[in-house]
Amino acid sequence: MACRITELVLDARDPELLARFWCEVLGYVELERDDGDIEIGPPDVGFGGPQPTIVLNRTDRPKTGRLRLHFDVNATDRDQDDELARLLAAGARRVDIGQTGDEPWHVLADPEGNEFCLLRQRVTTGDGGGSRRSVRSRP
Repeated sequence: MACRITELVLDARDPELLARFWCEVLGYVELERDDGDIEIGPPDVGFGGPQPTIVLNRTDRPKTGRLRLHFDVNATDRDQDDELARLLAAGARRVDIGQTGDEPWHVLADPEGNEFCLLRQRVTTGDGGGSRRSVRSRP
């Protein structure tokens, strides 16, 4: 038997701000609030569904340095350029972490500076991720 990722926990100085941002980016909804923390996830599914929920864990500690783990996102209903424009309008910003500019993905940060990447491949909302090749490895 194997484990499955059910929640991703992200420290946040302003869970409200990040909940609004990530709900807009991912099409998630607020699922629960508990003592300053906010859990968001897919509508009508919630915890335990095929996609992990995100818990925005309230902290007063500032983010320091680059995250060792980050989110990769793919557009579901538009091309990468249009999705990039949508993410920037939602509050994301471009981040330079040493990329060459030739990568087929964009490195961005959420409103608190947490890095994430917008990949080139479009996926449908029902995709189970059937492709085993790494989108990052090919232009």
